[in-house]
Amino acid sequence: MTILVTGATGNIGRKVVDHLLARGATGVRALTNDPVKAALPAEVEVAEGYVRRVQTLPAAFDGVDRMYLAPTPDTVGEVLELARAAGVRHVVDLSGEPESWWGSVTGAVEASGLEWTHLWPGDFMENTQTWAQQIRDTGAVREPFPDIASAPIAMDDIAAVAAVALLDTEAHAGKAHWLAGPEILTRRELVRQLGAALGRDIEFLRVSRDEAVAALTPSMGETTEWYVDNVLGGGEEDPTAPTESVEKLTGRPATTFAQWARENTAAFGI
Repeated sequence: MTILVTGATGNIGRKVVDHLLARGATGVRALTNDPVKAALPAEVEVAEGYVRRVQTLPAAFDGVDRMYLAPTPDTVGEVLELARAAGVRHVVDLSGEPESWWGSVTGAVEASGLEWTHLWPGDFMENTQTWAQQIRDTGAVREPFPDIASAPIAMDDIAAVAAVALLDTEAHAGKAHWLAGPEILTRRELVRQLGAALGRDIEFLRVSRDEAVAALTPSMGETTEWYVDNVLGGGEEDPTAPTESVEKLTGRPATTFAQWARENTAAFGI
């Protein structure tokens, strides 16, 4: 059995490889556009290619039984056609509810004729790194809604769930796993916990929509307005979230935001 991990240089795909190996998997093949950067373990077969360059994929799919699919809405249909033609049986995809940003990936996977398992994560803890420049320059975070809340999840926990689903496809076939971190936290509380990890007080400044866009644009670029309007603007003050999902699926506790922040202080350049 060969398991193909696409996006193996990416933040989640690279971690999927590690979790598969930690669970004793063999026959792991990693698709990466930059094998040197990926720094893959010696026991991993490296396939050079990229899911947005579909002409690089046929050789990578040869002999593959199941795959982790990184989200690429613009080419997902072509990728899945090639996978099915090559004999891939099951795909574990990183996607989202049908009406969400990555919903087109979900739809394409379900239409492909392959067996599937969807991973539908909420906010990534890593998204707080978009605050890094503000914090370094001003010691504050500027956003419009301090009391909206979510249960952010660490990318490593998403990868751990992906590995479980890839290794036991029968148990996870046809399931959509909505994933979240272990705690529901407001934006203000995230800033407080981040400050504690960094060893400094960080002020949360409630600002207008336009001021938030201006503050976040240096780190988020052209996606900033969409993020402020749809992610922050669509937030809730009392949301529900499957805070036990990671532990139930992997058998180990999910990463708390405080733990993640302590382990990733270097990402904030402070």
